[in-house]
Amino acid sequence: MVKYPTGSVMPLRAVQRQGEKAMLKKASFSDRGMTLEQQINESNQYYLGAGIAVVHKKPTPIQIVKVDYPKRSRAVIREAYFRQASTTDYNGVYQGYYLDFEAKETRNKTSFPLKNFHEHQILHLEQCLDQEGICFALIGFMTLERYFVTPASFLIQAWQNWKAAGKSSMTLAEIEANSFEIKSGFRPALPYLEAVDRIIADRKQEHGNK
Repeated sequence: MVKYPTGSVMPLRAVQRQGEKAMLKKASFSDRGMTLEQQINESNQYYLGAGIAVVHKKPTPIQIVKVDYPKRSRAVIREAYFRQASTTDYNGVYQGYYLDFEAKETRNKTSFPLKNFHEHQILHLEQCLDQEGICFALIGFMTLERYFVTPASFLIQAWQNWKAAGKSSMTLAEIEANSFEIKSGFRPALPYLEAVDRIIADRKQEHGNK
């Protein structure tokens, strides 16, 4: 029993339940203020710690221009610049499948600009698909707080249509119809592997029908 200053009492289990509800309420808003990359990185840490998947963000390549050596045992980089990454943001392994995906966010509410994807990224996704990898884009409509796992096959087709016909964006309706929507939450912040499970299931069904 827990006594309050007024003299009233409450069973200890009831107090515990109130604490649990408060924690869950706080957790449900855990993504507020986080960038898409932060949410994905947190999710990957959770998946790794739980032994579910091994997925990491690829390091951004840096070109070093000038280095000073104030001491023999220590080098100090004085000038460097970021080189354009040649592939996508993330890769890893899940249940024997190779994962490769790009993460993009937008403040738009009705469409996603295809110019946000570079040609070398589209080519890389095509090459990974040819090797039976699970490839997709994780797109965040940050103003709407909506997140989509968009299979690379649809993204590649949309990008090629842009280059051929000038359609420069995917509408939200098109993304809804061709993607798997996921809800932000707590541990993981973005449960994108739920969508990957569905992609794997669809692939198995497709191969089974051949």
